[in-house]
Amino acid sequence: MTFEVIDRLNDDQIEDLYRLYQAEWWSKERKKADIERMLKHSDLIVAFCDPNSKRLLAFSRILTDYVYRATIFDVIVGASYRGNGLGRILIDIIANHPKLKSVEGLYLYCLPEMIPFYKKWGFTDDVGNRCLMKKIHL
Repeated sequence: MTFEVIDRLNDDQIEDLYRLYQAEWWSKERKKADIERMLKHSDLIVAFCDPNSKRLLAFSRILTDYVYRATIFDVIVGASYRGNGLGRILIDIIANHPKLKSVEGLYLYCLPEMIPFYKKWGFTDDVGNRCLMKKIHL
């Protein structure tokens, strides 16, 4: 499968991302205006598009201080493109991204069934006595 690596999305690709989010249980409530704002405030974007149509195939974003922490969010591959290794390539690019090479820790959140996938890059679910907490603003 051929694809082009991109680090920003055009208007059509933002619409593609919106459709990708609408197809997933964890992101189906996202609104297009919020996605546009999110993209403006993400530190890094790593995404793939079809080199001819420019249609978005896969996407991820990273929030980072470029020193201590970088957190990967929203790793998503379009349903019709899954099984082609795009997720693996996406994480390879992020894990070896020149802007993240000196960051002390690379973090992500995933479902338990995805742990074996991410362990291939050295991610661990052994986080000591730390726990994830959240506060929802409504």
